[in-house]
Amino acid sequence: MRELVFALEYEPGCNRVADTLADHPDARIRSLSLHATAERLWRVDHATGTPEALDDIEAAFLNSDYYADCLATGDCGATQTTRVLDHTDDTLVLYSDWERTPTCASVPHIARDHLGDGVLFETRHEGRHYTWRVIHSGEGDVAAFFDALEAAVGDCARTEMLRTADTATPSGEAADRANELSPEQEAALRAAVEHGYYESPRDVDVGELADHLGVPRSTLTYRLRRAEERLAKRHVAGTQFTADAALPR
Repeated sequence: MRELVFALEYEPGCNRVADTLADHPDARIRSLSLHATAERLWRVDHATGTPEALDDIEAAFLNSDYYADCLATGDCGATQTTRVLDHTDDTLVLYSDWERTPTCASVPHIARDHLGDGVLFETRHEGRHYTWRVIHSGEGDVAAFFDALEAAVGDCARTEMLRTADTATPSGEAADRANELSPEQEAALRAAVEHGYYESPRDVDVGELADHLGVPRSTLTYRLRRAEERLAKRHVAGTQFTADAALPR
């Protein structure tokens, strides 16, 4: 089995959920389950954020002109149903069922076409970045999948490869790979260090650094956050390993 992790970065106005999350930078949505057949897609999502953010996320799911996972650039005539399973001050759980039409496209359906049946999906959505983790047999055509995906999203989103690996690697090696930085994350982190972003006080703010790198501010923020997350996990895992090794046997 193979693991494929990539992100879509949506342009403003192309995806209502992405636009809503961009308005609430601290809000997050992650999939609890996601299943697709040739004709349908259904999923359960868990969102966290402020009460205002959750209200706006709920409205984005319930009142969009067409299903948020559809990559069509307009109303594709599909039938969708979204139900609120739970809504508290800091948590929102949504169930969505989508019946597509021949003009619809989505990441899971493109993956089924090129990576085969039995593909597993996990998603995380923050800001304009929609991160997908796909587990597949390894027998499909990944290059054709990405070509079809980029054709489907067109000018509405950019794709960024984050990781590809064999899920059958030993656990220690798999953990190391999971904590590796993508080339884009490493470049962002290196530039941040070189230009004094981590100095106190900072020599440059994130907007200035984004302008220097020629990327949107939201993109740079996302890459730095993911890089910092991976480095923190790597450090804690290494510290734990050292502590465990020092314990008397």
